[in-house]
Amino acid sequence: MIRVVVDSIRVSLLTQHRVVVLRETDSTRYLPIWIGPFEAEAIAMAIQGHEPQRPMTHDLLKSVIGDLGGRIQHIFVSDIQDSTFFARIVIEQQGRTIEVDARPSDAVALAVRIEAPIYVKAHVLDQAGVHFDDDEQVAPQEPTAPSAETDSEPETSDESLSIFRDFINTLDLDNSGKGGEKS
Repeated sequence: MIRVVVDSIRVSLLTQHRVVVLRETDSTRYLPIWIGPFEAEAIAMAIQGHEPQRPMTHDLLKSVIGDLGGRIQHIFVSDIQDSTFFARIVIEQQGRTIEVDARPSDAVALAVRIEAPIYVKAHVLDQAGVHFDDDEQVAPQEPTAPSAETDSEPETSDESLSIFRDFINTLDLDNSGKGGEKS
């Protein structure tokens, strides 16, 4: 398995679809996964350190696992089939290891809340990862999600978006009902 971190959450200005972008820790290879708006918001809130007034679903799951004596060891994106990603949450409880099937967005939202490591199986990165050359650079950006508090878009340069534009141009949008995560 290959260690990754959440690089960013991107929002298409045309369609408002969200993509969580995972980056291999020691490489310029990225894994973009289309996710829903609520999951994108949940990931962004946790990364930015925002605490909701009431527990969100991922906060509830974190509490339940902890209250039952479990500890999340890590999560991993385990497979991709027909452009659908699959993930697993690995929990240790009373000396045994439990793997729970999950959507990648839910697994990532949980992982960022407890700072658990995130991994991707090598074959998934080989199949769906996007590798950028050393001369192409991604401007580091803190993951953001739409907020009612801000009316303006953060400034980004055309150059910093070119690698993602190249990736988006390779997508088969005629089959936009397919792909992303399995619900």
